Amino acid sequence: MDRTELANFLRARREALQPEDAGLRRGPRRRTRGLRREEVAALSGVSSDYYSRIEQQRGPVPSEQILAAIAHGMHLTLEERDHLFRLAGHETPQRTVRGDHINAGLMRILDRLEDTPAQVENILGETLKQTWLAVALLGDETAYTGLERSRVFRWFTDPAARELFPEEDHEHHSRTLTAHLAAVHAKTGKNSPAGTLVETLRKRSREFADLWDEHPIVGPYCEPKRIQHPRLGLIEVYGQILLDPDQFQTLVIFTTVPGTESHEKLQLLSTIGNQQL
Repeated sequence: MDRTELANFLRARREALQPEDAGLRRGPRRRTRGLRREEVAALSGVSSDYYSRIEQQRGPVPSEQILAAIAHGMHLTLEERDHLFRLAGHETPQRTVRGDHINAGLMRILDRLEDTPAQVENILGETLKQTWLAVALLGDETAYTGLERSRVFRWFTDPAARELFPEEDHEHHSRTLTAHLAAVHAKTGKNSPAGTLVETLRKRSREFADLWDEHPIVGPYCEPKRIQHPRLGLIEVYGQILLDPDQFQTLVIFTTVPGTESHEKLQLLSTIGNQQL
């Protein structure tokens, strides 16, 4: 562990990170360059005293879990995260296609979309982070664990996953989700998490197995999707996508056509929020 370089690296990244980059408000009396130590600690889910001791070259060697939390809280890139681990004397984490470390650029964009339904997803359709309006529109998709984190797994194993969409659209969604998983499977191989997902679904869902054998192909990415919202009824949205190919993650931004009933409903949803959902 190189305490001096670790402390210098964290201090440099903290001072370069602006409050707006981390979703914080810049108060009129702020004089600190970048973020304060206690702000980084809060964003990382560690105590202010613990984080301060690292920057002061004191205390124990940070664990891999602590370093991962700090890297996430400071919006470090994968390269910066790996450098942080090396300075602390740890092996760098293995990069996988289902990693939860969100690209720093995607995170900064998401933090600025407070009044827009948007979320970051990985290649398996696991939602990593949502804006509050995305939760109000789609529900909390980050609360699942295990295979249920994957949208395609929930679709074919949990009938409740389909309640958000009109029944006449179910067949299309089934085919589209299968096609997306097939594309990921072809890219990452049968020994990948996608391979595990495919084998599990083929055993658990006859519908999926039949569709899989048809070898469906991914269609248009920005086609409209109809959502049967529990309070506002039918809302038609478009999912605009920003892709980070290095980390196999996407930022999905849901929009509606101005002047339509769906646009008015989305504006209403932004007013009433996610109360009582």
